Amino acid sequence: MQRSYLAVLPVILLILQSCQSSKKITADPAVQPEKTYLVKNVNIITMNDAGTVIENAHVLIAGNRIQSINGSSPDKDAVVIDGKGKWLIPGLADMHVHNLADVNLADSYPTKGATLFTDTQDFMLLYIANGVTTVLELSGRVEHFAQRNEIVKHKVIGPRIALAMLIEGEGTSGNIANTPEQGRQTVRLAKAQGYEFIKVYSRLNVETFKAIVDEAFRQGLKVVGHIPNAFKGKLEDVFVPHFDMVAHAEEYAKQSETFSDADAERFARLARSSGTWLTPTLVTMERIAGQARSLDEVTNQTAFRYVHPLMQSKWLTSNNYHKGSDPERIAYFEKLIAFHGKLVRAFKEAGVPMVAGTDAGTSGVIWGFSLHDELELLVKAGLSSGEALASATRLPAIWLGISDKTGTVETGKLADLVLLDANPLDNISNVRKIAGVFANGEWIDRKRIHEMLARLAEKNKANQNKFEWKNRAAY
Repeated sequence: MQRSYLAVLPVILLILQSCQSSKKITADPAVQPEKTYLVKNVNIITMNDAGTVIENAHVLIAGNRIQSINGSSPDKDAVVIDGKGKWLIPGLADMHVHNLADVNLADSYPTKGATLFTDTQDFMLLYIANGVTTVLELSGRVEHFAQRNEIVKHKVIGPRIALAMLIEGEGTSGNIANTPEQGRQTVRLAKAQGYEFIKVYSRLNVETFKAIVDEAFRQGLKVVGHIPNAFKGKLEDVFVPHFDMVAHAEEYAKQSETFSDADAERFARLARSSGTWLTPTLVTMERIAGQARSLDEVTNQTAFRYVHPLMQSKWLTSNNYHKGSDPERIAYFEKLIAFHGKLVRAFKEAGVPMVAGTDAGTSGVIWGFSLHDELELLVKAGLSSGEALASATRLPAIWLGISDKTGTVETGKLADLVLLDANPLDNISNVRKIAGVFANGEWIDRKRIHEMLARLAEKNKANQNKFEWKNRAAY
C-alpha cells in the first residue's frame, strides 16, 4: 500500500501544481484588492464635452473605478482625502513617447539578453509624479510589452501604455518595408504581435506608405507618424484615407519654404479635409534649439537628476543638436519654433483636433515632466487653458479608442485622476501643483511622490560614474 501511494504521489503533486498554475493564469490581473477612497469637497473638472465643473463634490473610488460622484451614501470604511480648495482632473496623456527599457547595446548572439537593465518602477515614476497616466509609445519593442505587463500585474505603478510598431523604408534593421507587399505584410505582423497602432516613418516611398495605411485600416490599426520625404512638394498626396495623425508640427514645417501664415493655413485645411489629427510636440523643438545654444538647456532642468545616468551621459557627450552648432543652425531652429506656433493657431482655427505629446526620450526631453512644458507652450501658441487640458485628457482617449474608460471624470470610468492645489483652467501651469495621483485606483500622495523622487535622485547620483555612453557596448 505504501509503494502504491509513493507511485501515485508524483501524479498528485503534478495535479496540484497544475491547479495552482491554472489559478495564476486565469486570475484577472486587472482586478486589484478592493481599496476604497472618498475624495471630499473637491472641485471636479470633468473634461466632458459640455465642459462641466462640479464644485464641492464627493467622489467615491473603489478598486480601480470611479464608483460615484455625489452618491447618497458614501462608504463609511473609505480612506478620506480632503479635497477642499482642490481640483480633480482626469489623468494626463502623453501621445508621443519613447520609453527607456531593457536593451542590448553590444554585439548580439543567440541566447544573449539585454546588457542594460532598467528599473521599470524608477522609470515609470517620472510619469506618475507628473500625473501622466496614459502614454503612446511610438517605437514599440517586445520589452515595452513586458513593461506594460509589470504595470498591469500591479508590480509597478505606472501609466497605461499604448504601443505602435514603427515601419521605415530604405533601412537595414528594424521593421523595414520598401514595397507595398512588404508594407502590408509588416502591418499584418504588427497586428499578430499585439501592436495596436502603426507609426510610419520618413524614408518610406509613396506606394509603400499608401499600402501600409490601407492595410492598417483593414487590420483595425490607426496610423500615426511622419510625412515621408517622398511627398516633398506634393503634400496633398499624403492625405490618403485613414492617415490618422501627424506626429510633429515639424513634419509640416519641412513642407514649407517660407514658413508663412498662408502655408500654415493651407496645411490646416488639408488636415481638416482628411480628418488627420496633429501632435505638435512643441517642446521638442524648444529643447533642440536650447541645446544648440548650450548644454545648460539639459543640465539646468531640475528633473535632470531623475534621468537614468546612461541617458544623462548620452545627452551631454553625444548630443548631435549641440555638436557643430552655429548661429545659422540656431536661427533656423528659432524659425521653426515660430512657425510651429503659427501651425497651432491655424489648426485651431480650422478645427483640427490636436493632442499633447512630447517626443520624450529625445535629448533633453524628460519623460513626464516635459508634458507640463508642452501644455504651457500650447497655451502660449494660442490654445486656451481648457483646450490645452483637453489635448492631454479627453482627446487622447478618443483617438486611442478608450474614451469609454478614461479621459473624463465620470462615474464608471477608470480611476486615473490627478488632484491639484489650484485650478488649471485659470492657469495651465497649475497642472504642476499636484497634491496626489490616482493611477488605476492606487493613490499616491505628494509626500510619497517626493520621497520616491528623492530616492531616485540619490540612486542616480550614486551610479553616475558607472554609466558612460562611450562605454555602452561594454555593459
